[in-house]
Amino acid sequence: MKKCVFLSLDEVGDYVIDDVHAIQPLRELGWSVSTLSWRQTQRPWSDFDLVIIRSTWDYWNDVSTFLNTLERINQETLLANRLELVRWNLVKTYMRDLEQKGIGIVPTLWADSLEADFFAHFQNLLNVDEIVVKPVVGANGMDAFRLSPGTTAASLDAIAARFRKRQCMIQPFMPNIIKEGEYSLFFFGSQYSHAILKIPAASEFRSQEEHGAEIRSIVPQEKLLQRAQQVMDTLSPVPLYARIDFIRDAADDFLVMELELIEPSLYLRMDPQAPGRFAASIDQWVGLA
Repeated sequence: MKKCVFLSLDEVGDYVIDDVHAIQPLRELGWSVSTLSWRQTQRPWSDFDLVIIRSTWDYWNDVSTFLNTLERINQETLLANRLELVRWNLVKTYMRDLEQKGIGIVPTLWADSLEADFFAHFQNLLNVDEIVVKPVVGANGMDAFRLSPGTTAASLDAIAARFRKRQCMIQPFMPNIIKEGEYSLFFFGSQYSHAILKIPAASEFRSQEEHGAEIRSIVPQEKLLQRAQQVMDTLSPVPLYARIDFIRDAADDFLVMELELIEPSLYLRMDPQAPGRFAASIDQWVGLA
């Protein structure tokens, strides 16, 4: 029997983890499945035919240790997603690479540090009233801030202090995140699987469940599928899984907000066929690796 392991966190807490839905379909394909913390050192990774990065939702607190662990895994067995994809996707400057390949992204500026007068500077550069500031390494909307002309000087100073000598990205606030929500499309291997719409909670702009967002299963329109496929066509090697987040712009097109190749929640619970597709993709991907 083939053996794989889903990498997780030490403490799951209140997180909703969908990976359990894939266990039975994998068993039916001849796989035994374990779940281990990415920090564990008791069991050698060589015990497994495949190690899949899944709910490692604390790695950004210790990125160097996380990467060291992945390097060890990569030396001992097969890692998904591939280490070179993880390294590239870990820092959100990958968005610049996508843009250079012709992918439409939310307009983005980059800074190595912030000073107290940053808001007016980036507001003028982007020609917008509101901006969003996010770290280039992070997840779950942590240290993401929406700023407007009404943001107090004290708040701006506090945010600047958090990003002093810390790389960040600055984007215009996209109104459709509130009016409509954020689209997420999931691919297993190179094949589209399913899609959801994430609607932020009242008084929120972040679209994660952890911040109260409502999650709806959707059938994406053809233009959105085309935009997602264009992103997938830029990726090499082919990832085992990918989640692409989009926002509708004022011209009724779709712009990439994020491409997640490391540890996205796959929302397997939102589509009855998704767990089976994921299991089949794992079986096929290993055969092609």
